[in-house]
Amino acid sequence: MAEKEKIKLRIVGMSYSHSQHGAYALILGEENGTRRLPIIIGGFEAQAIALELEHMKPQRPLTHDLFRNFAAAFAIRIDEVIIDKFVEGVFHAKLYCHDTHGNHHIIDSRTSDAIAIALRLDCPFYTHEAILDAAGIEMDAEFDVDSEDFIDQEPEKRNSLNDKSLHELRNMLKAAIENENYELASRIRDEINKQK
Repeated sequence: MAEKEKIKLRIVGMSYSHSQHGAYALILGEENGTRRLPIIIGGFEAQAIALELEHMKPQRPLTHDLFRNFAAAFAIRIDEVIIDKFVEGVFHAKLYCHDTHGNHHIIDSRTSDAIAIALRLDCPFYTHEAILDAAGIEMDAEFDVDSEDFIDQEPEKRNSLNDKSLHELRNMLKAAIENENYELASRIRDEINKQK
């Protein structure tokens, strides 16, 4: 079986979740494209990613710093991270590693932890086309109806997505992206995928 093509990702941004207390939306984008993957992560992981992005060092090592130090102490090299599954709205990732003896290892990980570790080890992270097709949001998608239709709705109406038509959902998706509400955009994307 042929190896799946990897698509390199980068961190585009992170925003606070409006619907889940203490959660954040981590936005990954394909390096040479316009699609985005919004991933809901916990506050601890968001802090770990933000600290590394800002080159800030905590007084004591965080869990991800400990992992980096542990890997360095035992000469384990993380070659890459691959977000390889999207199941029931949850992303799954793997760390691909090798040691000084040439042994290769694949370690399952939550995506947020894998990204926090990848940043600390200056390691690239990827996904596959199938993941972007299933969960990606196209940033330059053009829709033919005004996005105001969705922005002005009351919050409780925004949450009832299953009674919307594909046309309405696409307009709502456009509005959510324009307002940088990636968490909502990911829920709308999931509903569009269900209806297709």
